[in-house]
Amino acid sequence: MAVEVLTTADGREKTALSHEHAAAWFAARKAGTPIPVGTATPPLRPARPEKPELLDPRDVPRRRPGSPAGRIAILHAVAHIELNAVDLHWDIIARFGHVPMPPGFYDDWVKSADEESKHFNLICDCLEAMGSHYGALPAHAGMWRAAEDTRDDILGRLAVVPMVLEARGLDVTPGMIDIFEKAGEDGAVAALRTIYAEEVGHVAYGSKWFHFLCGRDNLDPKDVFHDLVRTYFHGALKPPFNEEKRAEAGLPPDFYWPLAD
Repeated sequence: MAVEVLTTADGREKTALSHEHAAAWFAARKAGTPIPVGTATPPLRPARPEKPELLDPRDVPRRRPGSPAGRIAILHAVAHIELNAVDLHWDIIARFGHVPMPPGFYDDWVKSADEESKHFNLICDCLEAMGSHYGALPAHAGMWRAAEDTRDDILGRLAVVPMVLEARGLDVTPGMIDIFEKAGEDGAVAALRTIYAEEVGHVAYGSKWFHFLCGRDNLDPKDVFHDLVRTYFHGALKPPFNEEKRAEAGLPPDFYWPLAD
């Protein structure tokens, strides 16, 4: 099921499959007949549509957020992040099926993938309401780098994806909401507020399972986190940090401040 999502290129089709498989997973769990986890061979990179054109981050054009074109560019970037997040959550299931984990691990990442699928479609709907669409602008080519770098390291994946990249979303989303509120873009505000509320849970799942694995192997979570982020994350973490939401997600300041600029 996870590999089917990963090998589907079109964003709307990918997220429809993601919703379908998540519903099947939870229905089976509720019925007491859980779907076996098994193992799979996911692709190194997920299938992607022909558009958007993927550029080096330095080559992605910068636009002023105060203009309509700038706001479309922000939403396009968010849609690209959300589509990658759908794949990241299915990829952790497919790639690490050989690591013995409790059923709750799969519950959390299936739920996260389902929510990211909803987020992608909410933002695509906003883009279309503004006369644009996902694929209309170039996008960041480096989004999958963290997944490739951590393909053999489940602790590294948990450290870098939910606990660094998704935690960054908690830092920057309030500023984006403010931009769209000032512009009177109510649909985008509602979509971003949904994303903001649900991303806390995704960061929390990362922290929970990171601590679970550290505890199982008698490792110090903070030291391991610092080592893994320095190994796999390219660059320092950028303040300001949303300390309140990070704490709500189980990320204390002594995890991230020592890694900051």
